[in-house]
Parts: sequence; structure tokens; C-alpha cells
Amino acid sequence: MMVRARARAQINIALVKYWGKRDTSLNLPEAGSLSLTLDGLGTTTTVVFDDDAPRDTLTINEEAQQGSALTKATRVLDALRERAGLRSHATITSHNSVPTSAGLASSASGLAALTQAAAVAAGLNLSREALSATARLGSGSACRSLFGGFAEWSPGKHADGHDSHAHELFGPDHWDLHVLVAILARGPKSISSTEGMEHTRRTSPFHAGFIATVSQDLQEAKAAIAARDLMSLAPVAERSCLRMHADMLAADPPLCYLQPASWAIIHRVQTLRKEGVQAFFSADAGPNVKVFCTPEEVPMLHAELEAMPGVKEIIICRPGHGAEVLDPIP
Repeated sequence: MMVRARARAQINIALVKYWGKRDTSLNLPEAGSLSLTLDGLGTTTTVVFDDDAPRDTLTINEEAQQGSALTKATRVLDALRERAGLRSHATITSHNSVPTSAGLASSASGLAALTQAAAVAAGLNLSREALSATARLGSGSACRSLFGGFAEWSPGKHADGHDSHAHELFGPDHWDLHVLVAILARGPKSISSTEGMEHTRRTSPFHAGFIATVSQDLQEAKAAIAARDLMSLAPVAERSCLRMHADMLAADPPLCYLQPASWAIIHRVQTLRKEGVQAFFSADAGPNVKVFCTPEEVPMLHAELEAMPGVKEIIICRPGHGAEVLDPIP
């Protein structure tokens, strides 16, 4: 017997950053985080449960995956199989419209799409929150990509992690923020987010200080988003980003994900905002920089970024929807 389903999920970009786990096996964060799901950049995944399949397999963009990518996928599958009383192995086929492992949240969209598709294929009718908690097992940030618009990931208090999942704060229609994604590198980074996060937690003397700032950043960010106030959100998002990278840089040995071209964009955006431009930056564990702005600023910022050395491509996004099932097949 074979049962399959296909789902799509988009990447999300954290405005208040997640960097540090209180439990690595369950991907339980030390603090909360807040993100915006983007349209047009994400993953489409087909999951086939097959009684005759000898093992779980994963293919991403036509390339067979082993190691950590397959391990993360299997964690999600095992949790869903246990819920469904299912023993069949799965064949997973994914296609990313975003560079994989380049600091552009491909794991978030990938594990969210996998969770949504596998749950349907397994015959489960789970709440969005339950799907979010399951996706978290594969990739922490994936729990936010189950939701559209602005999502907050609550760290939870219980050891088993059942209360650590995301929820939607505001839907994609709440605020028409635009995001210009400046692609500086398309290849995978040398140190994964999973490895870099744990290395930072263990060795950086700045880590406790970074975690201590998250609660206040969340309060201010939520108030700014509720009011659609970009100039209030800008300093919160930028300091959360820079504190996270300072935490990484203080690790032993240091982690330097940002490139000189990344810093050039950061400085340029800060200068433009001082001149009255409604824009701010963010960057995750990779060199690529995201610039958030009002729709009116897009043409000017596109021209500015396009002219900067090292920028290979600029992708313009708007707020996106949560994970969706495309074609379940009984």
C-alpha cells in the first residue's frame, strides 16, 4: 500500500532572533523568537508512505541526501508515525526555490512542508499548533513556517516540549512590508546553524547576555508590528540581529557568517534610514542580507543594492501564507 501527499511552505525571516537551545534533541529554544513568513521562497515536498520501502529516503533538488538532512526528516516522520500507528517508511522528494543551507531558512520551509505533507499522508488531522511542534523536531525555525504573516515561537516550559510551538500574531494581510533579499552567496555555509548555535552557546561569554535581551525585544517588536510602525520596529530588529552576530563572533573560535559585502549593505541601510528612508536590515547565519521596507521604497533600494559589489541577485518578497496541502491522494 502507498499513500502520498504534497505540501508547500515558505521561508521565514526572524525579526527577533532564535540562537540557542535548552534541549538539543527536541530543539527547545532558550528564548522566544518572532518572524515574518515570505512569499515566493520556499519548498514543495511530496511524501509517499510505502509498505515496501526498505528505509526512509530524502531527495532535495534531485540530489539524494544523507547525514543531518535525512536525520532531521526522520525525526519528524517518527513522531508522526507514532501518532498514526504507522510503520511504513517514506520517500521524500523536495524542491527548494531558495538556495539550500545558505542562511536563507531553507530548512525552515523544508521541514514545515515535510511535516504538513507527511501528516496528511499518515491520515492525521492535526491542529496548526501540533504541526508546528512536530516540525520543530526537525528544525527549530520550521515551527514558524507553518504560519503565515508574523509568527511568534513560544519557548515553552515543559521538558517534553509539547508547549513549545509557534502561533500566528498577524496574518499576511496585516502589513504590506516588502523584503529585498540580497543574495551574496548561493552555496552551503561551512558551519551549519545547528552546529554553530551549540558552539556559540557553549563557548561565547556574550551568550547569556544575548538571551537576556530577547524578552524585551519581543515586547517592543510586537507593539511596533501591531501599529505598523516601521521606524519603531527597525531598531529592535537590527539590534537583535547584531547581538546575535556579536554572540557568534565572541565564540571560541569565532563564527563569522557575514562577509564584507554583508557589512557594506548593513552600513548603507543604516545611512539611508538616517536620511529618512523607511527601511531596516536583518541577517541570519549566512552572508545574505534582507532589507525590509515600505512598498514606496522598493525601487530606490533595489537600485542601491544592485549597485553594491558582491550582490549576485535581489529577490523581492512580500508577506506570505503558511504551509498548505497541494494534493493529498488517498
